[in-house]
Amino acid sequence: MLNQIITKSISILPKWFAKPFAKAYVAGETNYEAIERIKILNQKGYSATLDILGEHTLNKNDSKKYTDQYLELYQEIYNNKLDCNISIKPTHIGLDISFDEALKNFMRILKASNLHKNFLRIDMEDSKHTNDTFKLYQSLKNDYSGVGVVVQAYLKRSLRDLEKLHFLGLNARICKGIYNEDSSIAYKNKNEINDNFIKIANFMAKHNCYAGYATHDYDLIEKLIENAKKRNLKKSQFEFQVLFGVPMEIQLEDLLKRGYKVRIYVPFGPNWFDYSIRRIKENPKIIKYVLKNILTKSK
Repeated sequence: MLNQIITKSISILPKWFAKPFAKAYVAGETNYEAIERIKILNQKGYSATLDILGEHTLNKNDSKKYTDQYLELYQEIYNNKLDCNISIKPTHIGLDISFDEALKNFMRILKASNLHKNFLRIDMEDSKHTNDTFKLYQSLKNDYSGVGVVVQAYLKRSLRDLEKLHFLGLNARICKGIYNEDSSIAYKNKNEINDNFIKIANFMAKHNCYAGYATHDYDLIEKLIENAKKRNLKKSQFEFQVLFGVPMEIQLEDLLKRGYKVRIYVPFGPNWFDYSIRRIKENPKIIKYVLKNILTKSK
């Protein structure tokens, strides 16, 4: 009952109250805090990708500020010899200002990524940004190889998009998709989304593309493993990706023991509130664990 009460009211409660619950899903607010979390994940055998929380930047000074922060992150990842790359939402560094603003900032970031022998993932947002996001990917891929993108299994267009992109030496994260899209362009049924996820994975395997299977659905994970075995895929041709804080540690440890690469998507930054509220509503059980921890420390 207490879980339900807090879950329903947490979005209107003060941030100081929500922060202890958010810590399960957000790796702090600063570069330093994020880097320290990545060190721990690497020690456990996980790869990582970092994302500075935030989107829909409408001011050029702010888009430059976030771009500069990503440049600093690449330097810090390099200095600490971490197994970690970076994922960036296009609207965070200027796509809502203009395509050229986003491309300019991505070019700066990608140069830093290549300088430090790293990798850049362009995140995918809602459908109104899909065309521009793929256009950004194609523009960047023409100059540098170490860049990837994201395809969403719930969008009906995704296989058609891959037909246009696979010749670029595609590296793509496949995810189900989180935005509320119209049924005319997006699958709404879980089975249809999972079926399309498998179709996308098979297409990428057929064309020797590297895939990041981003899902917390363990039944789907097992289907992907079975599918990879049937297609004689090497474990070096794909990896599994999950969000930081999602409670599936036993399953992830099992994947590592079986020799699969697992990458944790680690968000951080001062804009943690809205993101963490979404995660808490998806997993109200986290409230019980946090409250138990708080009460234990207070004794």
